[in-house]
Amino acid sequence: MSDSNIIRIAYGKHGLPLKADPALADWHVIRPRFNPPLSDPEEAFCRACRTPRGGKPLHELIGPQERVLIVTSDGTRAVPNRQLFPWLLKELPVPTSQITVILGTGSHRGNTPAEIEAMFGPEMARSLNIVNHDAFDPGQNVYIGQTPSGRRALVNRRYLEADKRIVVGFIEPHFFAGFSGGAKGVIPALASIDTIISIHGFDLIANPLSTWGTVEENPIRCELEAMVAHCPPEFMVNVTLNSDKAITGMFVGDYIQAHRAGCRRSREEAMQPVRSRFPLVITSNSGFPLDQNLYQTIKGISAAARITEPGGTILVASECSDGLPDHGNFGPLMKQGRTPHDILQGIVDLPEEILDQWEAQVYAYLMKEYDIRLFSAMDASTVRACKLGVVGDFQSEVEAAIRKLGGHPSVGVLPDGPLTIPYLSAS
Repeated sequence: MSDSNIIRIAYGKHGLPLKADPALADWHVIRPRFNPPLSDPEEAFCRACRTPRGGKPLHELIGPQERVLIVTSDGTRAVPNRQLFPWLLKELPVPTSQITVILGTGSHRGNTPAEIEAMFGPEMARSLNIVNHDAFDPGQNVYIGQTPSGRRALVNRRYLEADKRIVVGFIEPHFFAGFSGGAKGVIPALASIDTIISIHGFDLIANPLSTWGTVEENPIRCELEAMVAHCPPEFMVNVTLNSDKAITGMFVGDYIQAHRAGCRRSREEAMQPVRSRFPLVITSNSGFPLDQNLYQTIKGISAAARITEPGGTILVASECSDGLPDHGNFGPLMKQGRTPHDILQGIVDLPEEILDQWEAQVYAYLMKEYDIRLFSAMDASTVRACKLGVVGDFQSEVEAAIRKLGGHPSVGVLPDGPLTIPYLSAS
């Protein structure tokens, strides 16, 4: 079999080869139409900071005595902090002693010193004051107001008390909020656990407009932007990335205007038309760092479900090196009962909404509709307890699934997982 028949599936840090034998199936590989990497991303960054989309240039926005807080994502996101932060520090007219970096962990655990060093590099990790947000610490989070629907917003005190605030992130389609980035880098990233739970409520998650690629009409995006309007960042740095995590675009300035421009770019790159559904779809969770746990893996599965026939099979490769993970309510929710219906009923029967119920909710919806099987580094008994099929040998399982379909079936492949968001198109 020639090298042209090998599909590289994003998995962990090193990837996974899939032999796509044309004698077995009609393979449809669906990938984003990524723009090429910026030829000089540092120059593009500096230019963007000096001519931002809305508002003043960064060096004019911040006074020499002001305390600056920069919020960026935690270690589960592929924000190119090693590149962006040295450039950003050059543009800021204040010394590092006046800068605090806070990791927007949302409901995730805090990052370890080793993880922080990996995210920023040894020199930056030593020279900057980098702290984790803690959504569970009442002393850290302060009430700032509520949305028109009555949801209360509490946000990290350090963020609120800074003289100037900058949010750093990247933009890609998101299966709840339409797209990542923008206001999402503040809430839920720096919100209290009660606020995080409120914007992931059962009804919001169940709303069909809370989905990939929607913005203005997305109820979750509307809620979090209404919250952030009470404490907006003065400046935003968002980027788009390709499958190699190289920067393809800079979206800098006002956190709404620049974000919308980035969403348009991300939609052009990631949203790919497909003419019909497939009985079998192979997907990933875009490799490290997103495929570190089963909780995040729903993103690759959700992307695949958009083009899988009802009752069809989704085979997902996600390393899950950090397990379920062990913290939070996701594991217990996924393990309750024997069927996906039991998971949903358990969520409905909760006396109040709890952390992580939203991820289990979407898993249950999809497991009711599709045969979902997981190739990972997780213990097989844990995978089965979560109502998922276990994949032993990846290549053998793919071929067995194809033979079970019979004939010469069409098979969909999303090598980059949720970096590609397919949609059905008649044309």
